[in-house]
This record gives sequence, C-alpha cells and structure tokens, in this order.
Amino acid sequence: MDWTPYIAGAGIGVLSWAAFLLSNKPLGCSTAFARTSGMIERLFRGRKTDEKAYYRKFPLVVDWEWMLVAGVVIGAFITSVIVGGFSFEWVPTLFGDTFGYDTGLRLAVAFAGGILMGLGSRWAGGCTSGHGISGTLQLAVSSWIAVVVFFLSGIVSAFLLYGVLW
Repeated sequence: MDWTPYIAGAGIGVLSWAAFLLSNKPLGCSTAFARTSGMIERLFRGRKTDEKAYYRKFPLVVDWEWMLVAGVVIGAFITSVIVGGFSFEWVPTLFGDTFGYDTGLRLAVAFAGGILMGLGSRWAGGCTSGHGISGTLQLAVSSWIAVVVFFLSGIVSAFLLYGVLW
C-alpha cells in the first residue's frame, strides 16, 4: 500500500480538526518532548523539577499530546513492518557514503542534531509540526515564516552536507 502525500496530508488535516474540536489546542510535539525531559529529570532531582517555571506552566503529565508522539512512533514502526520496509541500520547509506560508516560519529551527529532541534523548537515557540501543521492551518504569519525558514534551511543543509538538493 502506498501512502501518498495527499492521503497523509488529508489524515493530518482531519487529526488537526479533531484536536481543535476536542481539546481546543493545536497539534504539536515539542511540548511532549520537553515534558519527557522533565520526567527524566524528575527521576534524578525529585519533585524539585516541578517547581521550575516552565513545568508549572506545562505540568509533567502524560496527556493526549504525549500519547500522540508515542502513537506516531508506534504507528511508524507497525506500518514499516506491514509494508516490509523495516530495517535496523545504525548508519544510513547516504550518510555512510558521505561521512564514513563510523557508528559513533553517526550517533554523535544524531544526538547533536536532536539537541539543536529541541533548542530550536523552544526558541521558535513550537516545532515543525506545531508551526507547519497547526500554525499554518490558523494562518499565523509567524508559522508561515517559520515553515519557509524550515524548508530553506533543509535545502541549504542538504546542499552543504551532501552536495545535492535531493
């Protein structure tokens, strides 16, 4: 079964409508990741974590947004198994051919990229799904600017890292 961008886009649109209808909140993932970080921090620092200003505004709870992120990961895994596309590889071919097949380097790059994405999403007041789906759906100018910057940054990064635009 092929999931065309049109089917996936329509599904995301319906999910966005449902989110607004049922919770009066937009779709987004970065708050769930921030909450997860806080939950991990709470394991080491205890309830002191709950006293931080951010976590007073966004309590450390497993809510529907957190479950949405879990569902995306689980759903992607199940779909990849069903369509026969699942494979476990530490270093993707394009990365390996360009930078070498050192697993440590790939993990370090992925870890650094994840940290930068997290910082960027907090700095931008939302993540790519929050701005790209929910913000543009609401015609928020800041989200349209963010989405244009996301795409341009991705194109420039691909060109600089791999020497290609696709």
